[in-house]
Amino acid sequence: MKLSTESYKGVRDFYPSEMKKQKYIFDTWKSVVELYGYEEYGSSVLEPSELYKAKSGEEIVTNETYSFIDRGGREVTLRPEMTPTVARMVAARRRELAFPLRWYSIPNLFRYERPQRGRLREHWQLNVDLFGDTGIDGEVEMIEVGFNILKKFGLKAENFEIRINDRNLVNETFKKLEIDESKTYQLQKLIDKKNKINDFDIQAEAILGYPFEYKLSPNDRINSLIKKLSERGVSNVIFDDSIMRGFDYYTGIVFEFYDLHPENRRSLFGGGRYDNLLDIFENDSVSAVGFGTGDVGMLNALETYGLMVEQEYSPSVGLCLVNESSAETFSRLEKFIRDSKIITKTNTTLKSFRSMKEWSEKSGNRFTIFVGEKESSTGMFTINDNLTNTTNSITQEMIPAWINKELSKE
Repeated sequence: MKLSTESYKGVRDFYPSEMKKQKYIFDTWKSVVELYGYEEYGSSVLEPSELYKAKSGEEIVTNETYSFIDRGGREVTLRPEMTPTVARMVAARRRELAFPLRWYSIPNLFRYERPQRGRLREHWQLNVDLFGDTGIDGEVEMIEVGFNILKKFGLKAENFEIRINDRNLVNETFKKLEIDESKTYQLQKLIDKKNKINDFDIQAEAILGYPFEYKLSPNDRINSLIKKLSERGVSNVIFDDSIMRGFDYYTGIVFEFYDLHPENRRSLFGGGRYDNLLDIFENDSVSAVGFGTGDVGMLNALETYGLMVEQEYSPSVGLCLVNESSAETFSRLEKFIRDSKIITKTNTTLKSFRSMKEWSEKSGNRFTIFVGEKESSTGMFTINDNLTNTTNSITQEMIPAWINKELSKE
């Protein structure tokens, strides 16, 4: 039986063209967060399942993760998110670290769910976390970082909304209404889906046994956050009492960056404050606030707005050998170009000019150089710019400067 060439449902293969897009997204993320002083960390994709049961929520582990028993009888899970992992890492070296602590990572995450636009079973996600800042300035920084990431990609403030809520305000409201913990949990999950369902009132009444009108008003903390963000040029912030975030560990302000484009109306970023997550590892609490944004939703947004940078050719040279007698000249030129820090791909198959030119273009080379008897005897090389379809005959020593000059015209 022949095997299928299809990938597993809900995951992606990344051919070089797709990798270039992903690299652009990753590089843009990194350029912004590192400007704020965030340092990159990493970890294994496998974690003990108890880590997620403790704080992500039993429902997520049971219904949405890839969990299994390893050969040592341990229950392990392919990480569905990164926040419990970074909390574990911080708790492990709590006494050695300097707070406020700024860390980020771009892990691949796994969720067993129905694949759809903007949501797959495996994706990569930028996670940004600030530990040790108890004031509202932590939320201000998180949201400002997210705002500047979208700005760096080319989105404008009118393209998206930053929707915020306060889980403390929600919990206080439910406590005043004397709603017990079990029903509070069910209502929070329902409110998180409020804008996606048509029968919210009916489902809420089914949980409580009586009609329920859900409406919150901003508190001082939310008003202060909106004011501080506005002072820093982030003015597209609104209060939305339906923003709940699905994870159980959030303890305060929660937020989502919501794309307003009619073809891509969905959350691009999500995060909030989680001051108690480290408590499952030790007695000393560490305040924390963070957010995550996935590469799938980010790619969809960039393509929707026409902002994905398409790089037809990389700044590389396709070096083609025309005949065997020119191999020595070819070898010297290859070394010289690489020593000049220019990416060089070689073709020594001795095929026709046409086929080698097609190879160079399909390989994404911006430039092509053929090396034959003429070049060996004269020391002059004809270099072709595949983007502009222009050529120039120059000496070996002039090639790096000419390439850099052509690239600088873009």
